[in-house]
Amino acid sequence: MPHKIIFGTDGWRGVIAEDFTFERLSIVSFATARYFSNHKRIANGIVIGYDARFLSQEFAHHVAQVIASAGIKVKLADKISLTPMVSLAVLKFKAAGGVVITASHNPSKYNGFKLKGDFGGPAHPEMISKLEKILNPLQNKTELPISIKSFGELLEKKKIEFVDLTSIYINDIKPKLELDLIETERIKILYDAMYGAGQGVPQLLVPSIKGIRNEFNPGFNRSHPEPLKHNLLDLSNGVVIGNFDLGIATDGDADRIGAIDEDGEFVDSHRIFAIFLKYLIERKLYKGEVVKSLNISEIIPKMCAKYKLKLHETPIGFKHLCRLMTERNIIIAGEESGGIGIQNHLPERDGIFNGLLLAEIMAVRRMKLSKLVQELFDEFGEHHYDRVDVHMSQKDKEKILNKYSSPIKKIGSFQIRKVDKTDGFKYYVDDGWVMIRASGTEPLVRFYAESNDPKKVRALLAAVGAKN
Repeated sequence: MPHKIIFGTDGWRGVIAEDFTFERLSIVSFATARYFSNHKRIANGIVIGYDARFLSQEFAHHVAQVIASAGIKVKLADKISLTPMVSLAVLKFKAAGGVVITASHNPSKYNGFKLKGDFGGPAHPEMISKLEKILNPLQNKTELPISIKSFGELLEKKKIEFVDLTSIYINDIKPKLELDLIETERIKILYDAMYGAGQGVPQLLVPSIKGIRNEFNPGFNRSHPEPLKHNLLDLSNGVVIGNFDLGIATDGDADRIGAIDEDGEFVDSHRIFAIFLKYLIERKLYKGEVVKSLNISEIIPKMCAKYKLKLHETPIGFKHLCRLMTERNIIIAGEESGGIGIQNHLPERDGIFNGLLLAEIMAVRRMKLSKLVQELFDEFGEHHYDRVDVHMSQKDKEKILNKYSSPIKKIGSFQIRKVDKTDGFKYYVDDGWVMIRASGTEPLVRFYAESNDPKKVRALLAAVGAKN
């Protein structure tokens, strides 16, 4: 029995053919058309893109059919597209909003529906709430209150128009990064597309980049398209064997980044965030504020204190960071899962832009990635981090969440100094923290921990019952 359609941390996702079906997608698409129908820019239409998953193109074409049949013009990607490509196109076309058919980093059996606002980023929480109010009554209907016209007819009447989102994206990024310097300094880059939407795109910007898992494979060759350490062994080995300076990986829709240094060591998003912040302030002289998700490293507050920057902290989900990027002068916004937004680009995550920015920093500073990380440790102290995802039944998930709903004074042998229940349960201990949170897009619970000692990180995770 399909689950109720609910928008989680970043859109609606479901198992293909079980929850995520053409019939249910029709309902979500019609609700989206109704939601945007009174938008001040609706005459400019809605942008629709899709990733490299099974049936993503067909799903996207179906969404376009429904929305166009509801009387809204659609600008539809002419091929596989990154999530940031859609967000950028929304801005360029002054569109009312955008839709991306993607399940992002989720396993291949999932697909999903991401909603974008007219500001070129993830829909704000209140936007999703309004959409769900339109959507909920429709879930009990057996048919839509409109007639769906054929795709060919809608194309002929120019209600649907194919657009080249890739060219728009490439032309926008070129002047924003010092791409020539990356080539001049001979920064050798190995890019892992993880069989996702980013395949072939970085090479359009820096031709010398080499690629792996850089071809169309809708099942991801049974791998998991999330740029975490345990999913990037091929990239790590490839960097070492090929004597590369940098390994870059992006997830299924290429909005998240993972990195590998010249020694094959994984560099997590916390450290990438910190490297970016140091560069943007000290070299680029950016002005403004910083925003981070609740589960981002404590190195960021230390840096903001040094640079005298106002720091905001939000619940998990880039939609919360995006809101501040659209409302305030934010230099950089970052989340634990590899999503980072940069001032003067988009209020959106962009894995390829961020990967090339990392290469630019290495070129400008003439430093290896490992040295950039060590420089942070020397200045702000060591910060080590890990995350464990545990798949479990809804019953077991509720059992764990109920356990931590009650007041506790210790986590294993660690005395709790402070508790934050903004999103999940975050417990601060001496020189570290541990966090428990249920995923908003998958049937699992995530356990996070950070400390100045990697052994303490493992002990904190063990204390809350996190097991790989």
